[in-house]
Amino acid sequence: MNGQQSPEATGEASYDNRRQVMYWRLLARLFDHEEQAALESASLAVVEDIGLPAALLDPQASVDSVVQRHPELATEFDGLMTPDVGADVDAETEAGAAGDDVRDRAAEVRRAALVSKVLLNVFHSPPGTVTAGQLSRWQSDAGWLERALGCRPGELRGGRAGGTGVSPTGTGGGGRTPDLRRLIPEIGPELGSIEAGLVKRMRLREVLADPQLAGQLTPSMSLIEQLLRDKDNLSGVALANAKALIRRFVDEVAEVLRTQVEKSTVGALDRSVPPKRVFRNLDLDRTIWKNLTNWDPEEERLYVDRLFYRHTARKTTPQRLIVVVDQSGSMVDSMVNCTILASIFAGLPKVDVHLIAYDTQALDLTPWVHDPFETLLRTNLGGGTDGTVAMALAQPKIAEPRNTVVVWISDFYEWQTEPLFESMAAIHRSGAKFIPVGSVTSSGRASVNPWFRERFKDQGTPVLSGHIRKLVHELKTFLT
Repeated sequence: MNGQQSPEATGEASYDNRRQVMYWRLLARLFDHEEQAALESASLAVVEDIGLPAALLDPQASVDSVVQRHPELATEFDGLMTPDVGADVDAETEAGAAGDDVRDRAAEVRRAALVSKVLLNVFHSPPGTVTAGQLSRWQSDAGWLERALGCRPGELRGGRAGGTGVSPTGTGGGGRTPDLRRLIPEIGPELGSIEAGLVKRMRLREVLADPQLAGQLTPSMSLIEQLLRDKDNLSGVALANAKALIRRFVDEVAEVLRTQVEKSTVGALDRSVPPKRVFRNLDLDRTIWKNLTNWDPEEERLYVDRLFYRHTARKTTPQRLIVVVDQSGSMVDSMVNCTILASIFAGLPKVDVHLIAYDTQALDLTPWVHDPFETLLRTNLGGGTDGTVAMALAQPKIAEPRNTVVVWISDFYEWQTEPLFESMAAIHRSGAKFIPVGSVTSSGRASVNPWFRERFKDQGTPVLSGHIRKLVHELKTFLT
């Protein structure tokens, strides 16, 4: 041995160095600009050498624009960061195919360049005031990141499709691939936080006053929050555009929630009601079974002297649903979701829905419960929290406790803790169904006052917290 590396080893080191250059450039752009110039030059050489467009290194170029000029890259971005992409490199290397190994390492460099592009565009947000175009571009790039993680665009940020929506197959803990089952739930809230920050830095009123710019906005929870907070300062074209965006978002969320509510939203069969004697209700199997004694073996014929029909009537006991929502600044997501959800349940037969919103004052929104858009326009987001004022409106509405469910959505950081909890416990003791909810958000992330959490647990009504699907399930169980 003369201490010299084989050509294969030299090639492997070269590919490893190129991959590292791409990732060091990514880190430098995010955290350390001193080394940026040298890394940019080295990265350009790497990108050109492996046949990728230099636009990948342009921080102003969106992934959309790169893909439009180079459509062959679209399929490479899809699933780029999922476990089955590039996870078997070590196994193939051990198989001993030198040519395949070279191709694998070249693919790793190519993958590093594409991953760096997506991550940098998403996590290196523009400084200063954000324009509608910049927000739209970021949302598009975030969509490409979601696609790279095996999700549908918007799935991690908005959650309108229900959670992460992915079923990662990687086991994590080894190799080059992270465990996406642990990683993805953390990415969603972070993307939402970045998006909310961008929206806050927008000159939203100027954007809304321009129909062309307003048309570029994509409705999201963070944008709706800003529109609801600023609605009293808008007028004319700006107000009309704001209302259009709110209605678009409400309709999108309502469509998803309506599908979840309508699944199995039927009561048990009511056998006290005679079945309708029509052909579509004919129970053919039961009819044959009950008339088998009339079988004539000589003629091989079954004589039917009685027809049997299926029961189709359902028990639909009138139920009252009282939804109380904390509309303070920390509960905006829940306010929007629950307003829409209440309107959907209000459309079900024999469900009497009441909606109360509160901060330091309470507002009975029941007259508008069928129209979540109008309801949201009447909310006043922000302020402190005093649940006792909401309780004063809610308690008189409980006429028949056994047929009443009270859903209380809040983080329960109250300043009159003891009196409020006692009144909630009284509702529970009366026989009404009391459901305390810490959050019904897109991400499922919430902070609940531990004092209330422990006491709710002790009385047998633990705090429900998580995705809105959990609340849908609880309400369907009680109301249908």
